[in-house]
Amino acid sequence: MDKFYSSGSSEAVESDKYAQARWDMVENQIVSRGVSNTKVLEAMLKVKRHLFVPENYIDSAYGDNPIPIESGQTVSQPYMVALMTELLNPAQGKRILEIGTGSGYQTAVLAQCGCDVYTIEIIEDMALNTRKVLERLGYSNIKYKIGDGYKGWEQNAPFEGIIVTAAPLEIPDNLIDQLSDNGRLVIPVGEASQELLLVEKTTEGITRKRITSVRFVPMKQSPN
Repeated sequence: MDKFYSSGSSEAVESDKYAQARWDMVENQIVSRGVSNTKVLEAMLKVKRHLFVPENYIDSAYGDNPIPIESGQTVSQPYMVALMTELLNPAQGKRILEIGTGSGYQTAVLAQCGCDVYTIEIIEDMALNTRKVLERLGYSNIKYKIGDGYKGWEQNAPFEGIIVTAAPLEIPDNLIDQLSDNGRLVIPVGEASQELLLVEKTTEGITRKRITSVRFVPMKQSPN
């Protein structure tokens, strides 16, 4: 693992009973599948996934699978979190809009990468509870909103990256509009059959690239 970790030592990862599980997760689930961005791998090592799952799932928090949480939502599979984060090309101070705060695990990974994260959650109780967790963990580079992700966050646009953690049937136009020039949108799209797409706004227009088949919970939308 030292081959990608810039410190050259696992001692840089805060020690806890699940530290080895995180190393195994990164090596066996993430690096082995081709994720290579050092900043992403370091974040996946440092963010404690067991703090973002229900108590009865803590001991299986680093498994190669999504984990169910309240309101029919899930904590995404670690590999998918790493892949989607890598597709955004995270960097210090990069402005990222996250649609679907959920448990806060993906939010924490983005914040750990040094991004300025703007996160929206439509389920109010979940949004409030997750904010408490993230603030308790000391992340100061996250701004929170309770609202409809389909609308984005126009007041703080444009964003250099947008990540969506639930699947709409089609890409919301508002999200493309709120991308900066050369910005990237990573989003699962579809119903029974879903695809993870990378959308880029270039000087020549909008490009779309299929990344892989996925299975995400449906994206919720307010009735208004």
